[in-house]
Amino acid sequence: MNDRCVSLLENYELELLRTSKGRGAILCETNQGTMILKEYMGHKEKSIFQDEVLSMIRENGFLQIESIIKNKEGEILTTDVDGASYIVKTYFEGRECNVRDGRECHLAMETLARFHKASVVNKELPFEGKCFTIEQEFEKHNKELKRAKKFLKEKSQKTDFEICLQKCYDYFLDIALSVAEDFEKYKDDVKSKVKLICHGDFQHHNLLLSGDKMNVINLEKCMQDSPAKDICLFLRKLLEKNNWQRENGFTLLGAYEKENALAREDYLQLYYRLAYPEKFWKIVNFYYNSGKAWIPGKNYEKLLKLNEQEEQKNLFLQDYKKKYDIM
Repeated sequence: MNDRCVSLLENYELELLRTSKGRGAILCETNQGTMILKEYMGHKEKSIFQDEVLSMIRENGFLQIESIIKNKEGEILTTDVDGASYIVKTYFEGRECNVRDGRECHLAMETLARFHKASVVNKELPFEGKCFTIEQEFEKHNKELKRAKKFLKEKSQKTDFEICLQKCYDYFLDIALSVAEDFEKYKDDVKSKVKLICHGDFQHHNLLLSGDKMNVINLEKCMQDSPAKDICLFLRKLLEKNNWQRENGFTLLGAYEKENALAREDYLQLYYRLAYPEKFWKIVNFYYNSGKAWIPGKNYEKLLKLNEQEEQKNLFLQDYKKKYDIM
């Protein structure tokens, strides 16, 4: 049994029975069920916002979501002798959503839709901190892409990865700049009229399948935004893993729409989020901000796959524009 875990749990109205290791956390079996103890890396104000959001969503009827357990002092965070902050949350027995299983992905999209319906803000929430708007995200990413391009151009000896990257750089940078410029014309049309809390990191790692239910965990990045932010993150990952198969993409969007109808501004924002070459930016960002003496072979594979999938992605976007009458 972990001594640190035992000492921290003494601050809670819980009787600890046994512990085991989880991913970056400690699972604690208690007299009130299994809890998860993990270090909290964010600001205290954000943890307060997160707790309010979780409580609001549960009050609105969505129960497939974790809860934060407060300590005996009524505090969300507990500090250890080294000054590190820890948080205790309820835990769901289950396994991560399988992105190769169509049924599970369908269930995940239905779950996301119900989560969004319950996350409509119906009360005043504490300050959530600064969040980037979509136009700020595009601007930030594009500055980083330009900076990395200059570095790559000035480098004399290049690896196979860097040669490949340079060959396709202008193509993807032009798309990134074009999407951002085009979005500026419509940015007033894509502002969501409904105040809604997004998960902020809605992906398979944060979805646990328990029986026939998909439970949602790890809302540390939750924020007020358009539902398009969550939909895009989950949908893009699935489309990338399935070569941007149009039928698959629209089936998943249909699963969401069956539970929660989207407004036109959300369809517009989702289009721009999908159209932006996010995967290319991630590859470049990893390359530019890591040691360049050795570049993982996996990054080269990702770049090659990105180029291979570009035609299918464009076909998906064309069909999306027709289906949802975009521009």
